[in-house]
Amino acid sequence: MGNHIHSMTGFAALSGAHAGLSWEWDIRAVNARGLDIRLRLAEGFEALETPLRRALGTELARGSVSITLKLARRSLEYGIALNVDGLNAALALVDAARQQAARQGVELATASIADVLQMRGVIETGGIADIPASAVGAATAQIPDLLAALNAMRASEGAALAAVLAGQLARLAALTDAAQSCGEARAAAAGAVLHDRVTALLATAKQGDTALDSARLAQELALLAVKTDITEEIDRLKAHIAAAHALLAGGGAIGRRLDFLMQEFNREANTLCSKAQSSDLTRIGLDLKVVIDQMREQAQNLE
Repeated sequence: MGNHIHSMTGFAALSGAHAGLSWEWDIRAVNARGLDIRLRLAEGFEALETPLRRALGTELARGSVSITLKLARRSLEYGIALNVDGLNAALALVDAARQQAARQGVELATASIADVLQMRGVIETGGIADIPASAVGAATAQIPDLLAALNAMRASEGAALAAVLAGQLARLAALTDAAQSCGEARAAAAGAVLHDRVTALLATAKQGDTALDSARLAQELALLAVKTDITEEIDRLKAHIAAAHALLAGGGAIGRRLDFLMQEFNREANTLCSKAQSSDLTRIGLDLKVVIDQMREQAQNLE
């Protein structure tokens, strides 16, 4: 897989032929928490299950993967034969149906040879013994090409997702800078807020005819500062943005780590909103949450 970023979504198809047989591969992958493999192999090709699972475990880290191998053509030399007993039973069934219809005044069209041959039990196809080991070997040899085709699509979609995520990170960085500027502007006006709080405390003390507790005053001012200071949130948002850029640059199976990082982003955005105390900062915080949610949707599609 290298350092490429892969989507968990992909599709590939491949055909093969050997010794009078032809078959079709179909592989599809969608996102999942772990690696879930489901195989539907044509009769006689069950031996491919082990090499398929081994190869998928090596190539893929996550995803729900479904692989189907269907026989597209089987020549006469590989066991197509007429079941005489089955034919007799089918003819008897057709005759009984005609007689029953006639008793009810209904005339049925004469069944064609093709109609009869399509009835269950008339044609026998060969079983496992008819699939030569060389055909199984030829199909096994296609496994690397099949997975390469799937990974090519997953890598292409992964690159597209990475580009979208990079754009969203740029939007997060711009919003974080806007939040920082808004916070600094609010801090410049904080003196008036502190003055009002001190005035209120003094008024409370006079009404109660008690001395103002300097410790309580210091505590109130400290709480106000903590409730309104967003420096830590801004710093952590910037650190998360840098970490996300590093993940995208490093490549590989980053989906789980990026999804966890989105949770951290969301936590900081929530705290920022709770400390906002201004419509402008609240709006920025909500915009951050929207972009973070969009990023999380994209990250959940990455391997």
